[in-house]
Amino acid sequence: MMLTKCNHYFQLSQITNQRLTKSGCGKDVRHFEFEALSSVIEYQVGDVLEVLPSQNAAAVDAFIKRCDLNPDLFITVQPRGIENILPDSLKNVSRLPIRLKKFVELTMDVASASPRHYFFEVMSFFATAQHEKERLQYFASPEGRDDLYQYNQKERRTVLEVLEDFPSVQLPFEWLVQLVPPLKTRAFSISSSLSAHPGQVHLTVSVVSWVTPFKRKRMGLCSTWLAGLDPQERVCIPVWFHKSSLPSPPPSLPLILIGPGTGCAPFRAFVEERAVQNQSSSIGPVMFFFGCRNEENDFLYRDFWLSHAQGCGVLSEDKGGGFYVAFSRDQPHKVYVQHKMQEESQRLWNLLSTGAAVYVAGSSTKMPADVLSCLEDIIAKEGGVTRETAVRWLGALERAGNYHVEAWS
Repeated sequence: MMLTKCNHYFQLSQITNQRLTKSGCGKDVRHFEFEALSSVIEYQVGDVLEVLPSQNAAAVDAFIKRCDLNPDLFITVQPRGIENILPDSLKNVSRLPIRLKKFVELTMDVASASPRHYFFEVMSFFATAQHEKERLQYFASPEGRDDLYQYNQKERRTVLEVLEDFPSVQLPFEWLVQLVPPLKTRAFSISSSLSAHPGQVHLTVSVVSWVTPFKRKRMGLCSTWLAGLDPQERVCIPVWFHKSSLPSPPPSLPLILIGPGTGCAPFRAFVEERAVQNQSSSIGPVMFFFGCRNEENDFLYRDFWLSHAQGCGVLSEDKGGGFYVAFSRDQPHKVYVQHKMQEESQRLWNLLSTGAAVYVAGSSTKMPADVLSCLEDIIAKEGGVTRETAVRWLGALERAGNYHVEAWS
């Protein structure tokens, strides 16, 4: 996900935490709504929200105890290389004394990210138990690289877990500050229009979880934290707004949107924006191709899409658009968005040939390439041209700023 840096820093509180998927289906996708605590928020459809998550309090306490640190000690940390990133309001604050525990909570990822190779090399110098020192030296050597990968990266061991595996190592805090991975923000496509929801920003988030090769369950830090919040508690959430690779389209521009799964998030915002614009001006047609596994389990925002596909809605055929959904697991053979695109190849080509822009959002694995290949097939077939000409046609569309992809892993 490509982001344009900016300093639009805000503090939000969660006001809605709604599960979109059916309980027990194996996927937990949430709809979150937030509002500003003080200042007025500003963003456009297509923008991205970066969220700084809070860490598990018990994990932070365990890290401080394991490292024999004084949580109430006030420290001053001189930042390097972030003066141009911090908003003006935080530059002076960053130089003020801060309680050690608060510093760890806000800046050091102790229970989510895996430490780097150099962490093990430094640990070997501080290990007092000989067998631990030898194992750490082996991990840090070229010969131990594969075993380190199996132990550390593949299992996604955290800093706290690694330190607990080598109890004789006592790293000074000055080293820990430099070696522990920084707590990073997580970026999410905004799924709301500010015109439709003044003062609010919405996100569509899949709560990340997986099982490691050694059957250890892992949870995504930010998505799990957001899903666990109680809107009644009004927890303060630090966020930054950024531009992404999906620019806000003008109202009259015809759109072809392809967004399976949580890739639908920015297009919910697009449709909301068009619905508001439709009340006062003419809008271009919108075709939206959505995909999920099952109609009953993970048809995200079902009622929203269907309501806008009826009558003279934004996604209605009366407006020259349409809404098409592929359920990949509801029949013996799998059906994906590109299959639905092939079924509507004539209407797609008609929209493309009249100057439509294409927006693609979702998983960065195979989907964007499959969609591109499908569009090449459609252009060649409906336009009566060679595949090579179709490839060049799409290349020209991209160079003209009318083919956009927002993909994430």
